[in-house]
Amino acid sequence: MPRHNRELWSALIPILGISAAYVLVTNALQGIPAASSLFGHGIGILGFVLMLMTEVLYSLRKRSRLARWGRMSDWLKFHIFTGLVGPYMVLLHTSWKFNGLAGVITLFTVVIVISGFIGRYIYTRIPRTAEGLEIESGLSTEALKQARRMMALWHAIHIPIGLVLFTAAFVHIGGAIYYAVLLR
Repeated sequence: MPRHNRELWSALIPILGISAAYVLVTNALQGIPAASSLFGHGIGILGFVLMLMTEVLYSLRKRSRLARWGRMSDWLKFHIFTGLVGPYMVLLHTSWKFNGLAGVITLFTVVIVISGFIGRYIYTRIPRTAEGLEIESGLSTEALKQARRMMALWHAIHIPIGLVLFTAAFVHIGGAIYYAVLLR
């Protein structure tokens, strides 16, 4: 397994396991599990927690002067791993129904994952140390400037999409709690 793709391959293993569990539940229920079922809620909640961890823990480690545990390269691998497994679980939570706010959230989830792949590609174009710090040598000055500009543009797009996604997800969660629990 190539070293630079390890996080992608390690995400594939739980995705295959989750898929197998989903198929088993689908067979047992003789149909697709409803998003509001125990399995549907469980997979949606766990997926959302992974997505929240993707965003919060990596961002804290990256930006906080106090949070200096672990290498940034390992945190980026964690970010990619949870950023693939969590959205996959949330996708399964939808019961393949994409209407209303939940459909918009699913669309933003797919967009943010695709954007993450693009960002990963741009990130790997810039030579870095194991700690994630840029190395000036290895690329021509012009290529390094271009890669930095592309990374800045990518951040300017990826971060706002993520904020919209999580805002909409919290509204969805609030609505689900209101309608499923408080109105009963």
